[in-house]
Amino acid sequence: MPLEAGLLEILACPACHAPLREEEAEETPELVCTDGKACGLAYPVREGIPVLLVDEARRPA
Repeated sequence: MPLEAGLLEILACPACHAPLREEEAEETPELVCTDGKACGLAYPVREGIPVLLVDEARRPA
């Protein structure tokens, strides 16, 4: 289930404060930091709720 556009506009990466983009991962959707050079963390979306905790984020491959 995609997030509302208005919500996605105000969300930012907790680690570097860059905007986030929505992506479909293998099993669950994720919000991925757009600052791929320095950060690039991917935050899970569980049951339609973004989990914006750095400890829960997946590091870029």
